[in-house]
Amino acid sequence: MKGILAQKVVMTQAILPEGKATAVTVLLAIPNVIKQIKTADKDGYFALQLGLPSKKATDAKPRFRRINEFRFPEGEYELGKTVGVDIFEVGDKVEVTGTTKGQGFAGTIKRHGFHRGPMTHGHDHHRAPGSIGPMGMPRVQKGRRMAGHMGNVTVTIKTLEIVAVDAANNLIAVSGAIPGANKGIVKLIKRND
Repeated sequence: MKGILAQKVVMTQAILPEGKATAVTVLLAIPNVIKQIKTADKDGYFALQLGLPSKKATDAKPRFRRINEFRFPEGEYELGKTVGVDIFEVGDKVEVTGTTKGQGFAGTIKRHGFHRGPMTHGHDHHRAPGSIGPMGMPRVQKGRRMAGHMGNVTVTIKTLEIVAVDAANNLIAVSGAIPGANKGIVKLIKRND
């Protein structure tokens, strides 16, 4: 369950060796700093707490944009050392967790795909949701799809694959789309299956 924090750069396409074009998302994975090592003796399990360095970080006082814990295989690790993109190889199966773009307050048509009402013949409920509950039970049932805040939720995509790794420039190309806007922080985890 190796993993790393990365920044989404851009979505583009790549030509595979067999000549087929595929959609890829390019991630910038600045080497993550090991902030804490959790051991089986002290914490009951082994894991590394990694921090994605901020641009404002200095040698005297390191700052981190995001800190996350990853389950690495047990081994020799040192505090302050870094974990880079070289832990991934082309063909590795990965899952990526990110935050989707926020759409603000949205109505039922945009948020849930409701149909609109008739536009002519005197109708005045063009984009209104319509009935929201039965007459016999004077309350709105839980889970009713209505207008509200759309987007800005955490989403995990589990069926992605590493297409290219550029260790010199700290870049990773992942097949398919990744949730979130460009420059957003994502969590990349290597799957064992």
